[in-house]
Order: sequence, then structure tokens, then C-alpha cells
Amino acid sequence: MSGFFYNNDRQRATSALEALRLYQAAEAAMRRRTRESMSMGENELLVVRQLLRAQSRGLQVKPGDVAKYLGISTASTTSLLDRLESSGYLRRVPHPSDRRSVYLEPTERADEEVRTTLSAMHDRMHQVAADTTAEATEAVIDFLSRMQDAVDSVEPAPTHQRGRDATSVG
Repeated sequence: MSGFFYNNDRQRATSALEALRLYQAAEAAMRRRTRESMSMGENELLVVRQLLRAQSRGLQVKPGDVAKYLGISTASTTSLLDRLESSGYLRRVPHPSDRRSVYLEPTERADEEVRTTLSAMHDRMHQVAADTTAEATEAVIDFLSRMQDAVDSVEPAPTHQRGRDATSVG
């Protein structure tokens, strides 16, 4: 294959990755503006969205589910949930058969604020998706799924053993 085709393929791939990065930056900025308008941190907004999504699907969420979703300790989860509860974004509901357990539910306030803050943006995003041809939509879904696989397959860098000389042979 000549260098001409390689350069075009490489440029096309680079352009696609740049477009993806620009979208990610725009989405991150939108999330920051949303958090600021709702006076929340990143994890608080993620939990509210998790609870709203679960509620729309008829699923119940426990505090342990939140800890696992965010990858934080149970103590940090408790503090986060306390803040969201005191701010009026969630309520703890007793488990029907386990007195020691609770479920978490978003409040109407959480639903209303998220809808008010994000509904116009979601409408615009849905319109873009609706205006995209079926073939292009399939290509986007395939591309994003394969990109997800590519980033999910990245292994953590090996850690060095503490207290051992890297040059010693054991």
C-alpha cells in the first residue's frame, strides 16, 4: 500500500479521535455547569443520575450499589448520601424485609432539577440522533462500542515493590 493511502487512513482516524475528544470536553463542561447550577460535586450528580435511571427502570438501589458504582468506601458513601439527603435530593426508604437495610430513592426535587437543567440539552441531542441516518447511527454505535472495548482493555501499569531494590535478584 502506498504512503498516500496510509496518510489518508491515518488522517481519518486522527480526525475521528479528535472529534471524540472535543465531544468529551464539551460533555465534561456541560456536567460541570450542571453541577454548579445544582450546587453538587461530580459524585453527587452521578448518584442522582444513577437513582433517576434506576427509578425509571423499576430498579432499587442500596447504598452498597452506590459505593460500588463510584468505587468509593462505605464511609465516603454514607457522607455523600447524607449530603444528598440533607439537600433534598434523595430519601432513604426502609427495606421491606430487612430492618437493617435501606433503599435509596431520588426525590421529586432531584427529578425536577435534573429535568429543568438538562431537558433542553437532551431534546437537542435526541434531535441530532433522530436526524442521523440509520446507517450512520449503526456506524456510530459500532465505533463507540469498539472505542469502549479499546479503553476498557487497558491494563494498569505494573507497580514496583516497595522496599526492594529494583536491581536485586530475589
